[in-house]
Amino acid sequence: MITLALLAALATQQTPPTPPPPITAIRAGTLIDGSGAAPVANAVILVQGNRITAAGPNVAVPSGATVIDLSGWTVLPGLVDAHVHLTGHIIGDGDWQHQDLLETAAQRALLGAAHAQQTLEAGFTTVRNVGADEFTDIALRNAINAGWVPGPRILGAGISFGISGGHCDGSSGYQPGSLVSRGGLETGAADGVEQVREAVRYNVKHGADVIKICATGGVLSPADSVGVQQYTEEEMRAVVEAARMTERRVAAHAHGLAGIKAAVRAGVTSIEHGSILDDEAVRLMKERGTYLVPTMMAAETVERLAQQNRLPPAIAAKALAIAPRSRESFRRAVNGGVKIALGTDAGVFPHGNNGHEFTLMVQFGMTPMQAIVAGTSSGATLLGLEADIGTVSTGRRADLVAIRGNPLQNVALLEHVDFVMKDGVVFKRDGQVVGRSAAGVP
Repeated sequence: MITLALLAALATQQTPPTPPPPITAIRAGTLIDGSGAAPVANAVILVQGNRITAAGPNVAVPSGATVIDLSGWTVLPGLVDAHVHLTGHIIGDGDWQHQDLLETAAQRALLGAAHAQQTLEAGFTTVRNVGADEFTDIALRNAINAGWVPGPRILGAGISFGISGGHCDGSSGYQPGSLVSRGGLETGAADGVEQVREAVRYNVKHGADVIKICATGGVLSPADSVGVQQYTEEEMRAVVEAARMTERRVAAHAHGLAGIKAAVRAGVTSIEHGSILDDEAVRLMKERGTYLVPTMMAAETVERLAQQNRLPPAIAAKALAIAPRSRESFRRAVNGGVKIALGTDAGVFPHGNNGHEFTLMVQFGMTPMQAIVAGTSSGATLLGLEADIGTVSTGRRADLVAIRGNPLQNVALLEHVDFVMKDGVVFKRDGQVVGRSAAGVP
């Protein structure tokens, strides 16, 4: 017994205690904390490891801390984009409609890594990837979490799904008998209550953090009407129930009015796009706390591509019809008090330009502070990450961005972020990326 006690004592003496992580102190000329509170002048933010340990105007800089001087800048929380598609080609770029036939999933995941780095450099430290072929978004998420590649924190949906032949069915439009036309869960087709439950479980089994469905038709699918409801309310209720049993939330792609209302009544967490809203839809969304993720950049982009004759005629017609309706509906949602989280649909346009969504949200009805909240704390709450991200406050992850100037006077400044920190690690400083190669990114 004495020998064992001596050995234990020696082992204890030979293992020195782990020193605490070093402290970084960030001097912020102005702090906008993401909560909607008034800006704070001359704040100090203390970061230790990957967490914020203190933030405010009366925080002292500890002796020995590494100081990052942003006293001439406005500091905000890391930005949140609740609707992206990282692992694919940009709409209008080459043969984007047939990329799944021409490239492997591995190629698309690698392309996603390049897009993820562009997104992080733009100041978006957290994103929700709402649909990707062959779980390429889950592979990318895991690679970022493992530190293999730089990128934002990702919540991935895996394979988004809808009715056979609908907007989410990746096998639509191909000739009968071809391998890709067979459909099923692997390509995003699920019909009826039992199949949609199976689709939820299939995605969760393969790593999905969130469930994405198509409640209505869409703009970029070849053969469906953009506004027509596709899933029944019963099917959507089954999705929501199955998702809740696995502690997942449901995002519903929905342009048309009937599909939006049915999805809200079914209990989805968010309506993606929400292009056609009336007063009843707004009232329903407000009563039930359903978020709108408006993706105004997507509407702007497809409208422009249609005007430039860069989309197939049937798709162009839908784009031209839906874009003005989406702007009108956004105003209606803002005025009606609907919860709104910033989402861009990046992938419809080049990644890294996500900050333009702030500009559009202000142009069509929000105040600059409302837009900032939508792209920080509201996005965090929608994703269920409000205890970790979305505000600059004690205990939150050290995700920070900074810009020169006042975004409350000119929100377009958020289109060009000069400083990016994610989890306490600086990825961009003084407008220059830290450690990135000069290679081009498609």
